[in-house]
Amino acid sequence: MFRPRVALASLSGEGDADWARAVAAHAGCAFLGGIALDEATREAARAMTDRDRSEFLPEDPIAFVDAQLDELADVPLRGAFNVRSASLAPIECAAEVCRDHDAVLELNAHCRQDEMCDVGAGETLLRSPERLAEQVRTAADTGVAVSVKVRAEVPGVDLLALAHRLETAGADAIHVDAMDSESVVADVADATDLFVVANNGVRDRETTQEYLEYGADAVSVGRASDDPEVLAAVRETAADWFIRGATR
Repeated sequence: MFRPRVALASLSGEGDADWARAVAAHAGCAFLGGIALDEATREAARAMTDRDRSEFLPEDPIAFVDAQLDELADVPLRGAFNVRSASLAPIECAAEVCRDHDAVLELNAHCRQDEMCDVGAGETLLRSPERLAEQVRTAADTGVAVSVKVRAEVPGVDLLALAHRLETAGADAIHVDAMDSESVVADVADATDLFVVANNGVRDRETTQEYLEYGADAVSVGRASDDPEVLAAVRETAADWFIRGATR
């Protein structure tokens, strides 16, 4: 899906094309966003900014996705966009844009902010697997590469069963925020053929190697994604791991 096997994880309101360009030499993929696509999630994002959360709120979110990916056209990494929506039509539109840029569309089933969950987006989708699978099918039918961002440790959610359902619906990758359950990455990697991107606490050689030993196909860096020293260490560790042929 991308090389080197290091991604920049989306940072709401901060993860834009300029952010990705600044450290592109250290990553194989940049998940821009997240961005709210439909009116329900945009209203939620507005409410979140009222309490000092950072959000992208352009007048036209689909045009924003297109313009941001276009700014990465000459950058040697694969673009991707993390999107949030409670309805299907905007997902299809964003998927077509990402497809045309050979970028990855990432469906956000990760955001746990109350405003986003209350409108049926973000983490709420983990508890509504059929709705999430429908979002995957809608995107995958356009021919775009589809990733789903999920989190571990959500009460009542069987992450392995969900991963199977997403794979059947047409997902290509699953981006797992392991929280404090790093070994869940091994369970997901063993249970599916999805490309597994491991996230949470990736800061150095040790944390990178831990996720790779659990079977991750790649790792992603979030809050430290603007630190070239961190990214260089993560990239070198991942490169060494796969050069040695330690793949699942």
